[in-house]
Amino acid sequence: QVQLVESGGGLVQAGGSLRLSCAASGRTFSDYAMGWFRQAPGKEREFVAGISWSGRRTYYAESAKGRFTISRDNAKNTVFLQMNSLKPEDTAVYYCAASTVTGTPKSTDQYAYWGQGTQVTVSS
Repeated sequence: QVQLVESGGGLVQAGGSLRLSCAASGRTFSDYAMGWFRQAPGKEREFVAGISWSGRRTYYAESAKGRFTISRDNAKNTVFLQMNSLKPEDTAVYYCAASTVTGTPKSTDQYAYWGQGTQVTVSS
């Protein structure tokens, strides 16, 4: 198993940037693909970005393409989400998650471990 803790959320104006971090512990971090999800009030949790165990493959939700970048540092057991050109629609609680599914998992049920989330609020 793996434990995940997110950080880096906060309040930012539209057009600004934030960098989220997710620190992992408990098992070999590089064995897991990692993903970022978000959940806005009254809505289901949705996929934002994913990265393979090696970091060589990344993939994104359409809403994140061109603005967000996912990366990982296996030596530091950490995954990041760099968010640029933020919009009010990006306001949500952001969660990191770990998966052992082969391919490009995008569904919540494909991720076995979850962090507690970090709030991102984008003002207009």
